[in-house]
Amino acid sequence: GGVPPATDLVLGATAGCLACFLTNPLEVVKTRLQLQGELQPPGTYPRPYRGVLRAAVAVCRADGLRGLQKGLAAGLLYQGLMNGVRFYCYSHAEDAGWTGYPGGIVAAGAVAGAVGAIVGSPAYLVKTHLQAQTLSAMAVGHQHNHESISGAFKSIYQQHGVVGLWRGVTGAVPRVAVGSAVQLATFASAKDWVCERQWFRKGSWAAVLAGGMVSGVAVAVTMTPFDVISTRLYNQPVDADGTGKLYRGFLDCILQISSKEGLLGLYKGIGAVYLRLGPHTVLSLFFWDKLRNM
Repeated sequence: GGVPPATDLVLGATAGCLACFLTNPLEVVKTRLQLQGELQPPGTYPRPYRGVLRAAVAVCRADGLRGLQKGLAAGLLYQGLMNGVRFYCYSHAEDAGWTGYPGGIVAAGAVAGAVGAIVGSPAYLVKTHLQAQTLSAMAVGHQHNHESISGAFKSIYQQHGVVGLWRGVTGAVPRVAVGSAVQLATFASAKDWVCERQWFRKGSWAAVLAGGMVSGVAVAVTMTPFDVISTRLYNQPVDADGTGKLYRGFLDCILQISSKEGLLGLYKGIGAVYLRLGPHTVLSLFFWDKLRNM
């Protein structure tokens, strides 16, 4: 508390961008793992990406070291928009006293995350397209072949209009709403819990990091299925009218993945998800918390 919502918008955006810069390589790996073997039964497709470390090496071999930072500009734009709006809305909820009610933190986090997801959706769409692009021998998922972030926005707009920029948002809203609710709720609870037991001093960086680490585990477990669905919806090829060629929507995506890849298909890339979300949660909440105190 004590920080104006407008200030929280700037601090949240800054914190998200700082965390994104450090964790974007894991986001690239996560995207490739989630698109690998799309709608194919386990064991029936080639696997150029096997595990987080070997996948990172495969990305470097195909695209060079710079390949690990593919889509960084779009990722920074997304984190700035999404986290800025998310923390702005959450700060408003705090000031209004909504987070003091039972379940208020979860509800405020979910609503704030949903609004942030809607605002940042076009940037996430372009980020996913760019991170999936690679050499044909290592390609997984549909290849959109954009030349740059500006070229991607221009191409999507020219082909499908403004609506096309928000394609896949039906997967993004539940993804970020669930992730945001779990993240903000567990972060606050875990930070208070370790301080109550006097393991760490209240307000110390260690207490903030402990809260963020616990939050990262919870977010990875609850968010991975939504993350896989979101990646698939964003990256799928579309018809001239913008209709997806693989999935009709959120529920259809769940049913198709479950029936063709098994329930574990919804947890593809969970290792990369945690290795990315864990540090990202720690860093974004750590930066946000410390920037607020400053």
